[in-house]
Amino acid sequence: MGPGRLVAALDAWYAEHARDLPWRRPEATAWGVVVSEFMLQQTPVARVLPVWARWLERWPTPAALAAEPPGEAIRAWGRLGYPRRALRLHAAATEMVARHAGHVPTESQDLRALPGVGDYTAAAVAAFAHRQRTVVLDTNVRRVLGRLLRGDPRPRATGPTVAERAASAAILPSDPEAAAAWSVALMELGALVCTARSPRCGACPFQDSCRWYAAGWPGSDTASGRRQAYAGTDRQARGRLLAAIRDCHVSITRGRLETAWDQPGQRERALASLLADGLVVAVGDDSYALPGPPTDGHAVRCR
Repeated sequence: MGPGRLVAALDAWYAEHARDLPWRRPEATAWGVVVSEFMLQQTPVARVLPVWARWLERWPTPAALAAEPPGEAIRAWGRLGYPRRALRLHAAATEMVARHAGHVPTESQDLRALPGVGDYTAAAVAAFAHRQRTVVLDTNVRRVLGRLLRGDPRPRATGPTVAERAASAAILPSDPEAAAAWSVALMELGALVCTARSPRCGACPFQDSCRWYAAGWPGSDTASGRRQAYAGTDRQARGRLLAAIRDCHVSITRGRLETAWDQPGQRERALASLLADGLVVAVGDDSYALPGPPTDGHAVRCR
């Protein structure tokens, strides 16, 4: 199946099966696309949807977010996980205000210069917010194209190779709007059909052309790897401590943190890492808070 037929097959599949996500709608702003890309990193769509909606209601523009302290971004991030993304998103908004008159930049180099924005996020914003022709390679897209074009069971963990980018560019539609539609449809196919653990090849529009399927799913027993344990880890301890601090306004005492995680050594490591990442600041000798003053009028110290 040539590139033109691949595009047509995927377009037909996407028209029937695409999820109605707010950041994909015509009325979505470039800022809304940026927020979605930050939130969707390593986080399922179902968890992102309500937080994204609340975020855009409260901060509909980069300037609205930049006007508040970074601690409010962490508080609003809630339990999405990987909260450093909230700090980076706040920093990116601040940079947009300082250097781009409060707008999401359109040039690739300006996008990549924003805090928290790498090659993938810059390409995604260029394609989905600004409708530019650019190669967008997230894990889902890399998995679909790797299986389709090369018969690889899974993408390399080290990131896209030069060969991957060249192969993707070779089949990317020349029209910018069509290229953006192709990229988002590939992402959707990887999320819903060509999944890491349980691919539904019978529902795939590329089944007849897929090298991995034709070869009998080589490497399928190791395609997904093992899930990393979470319970009892330093990451869980960090999450518990940050949740306790987030739920208090102004500050929380060290004694109260001891009730959030009862393993002293692990608690101290987690707290030290939160301080090092700038997610938490020390207030006096025995209290901690989110960075910046709270803005919702509460003044409660949790003891």
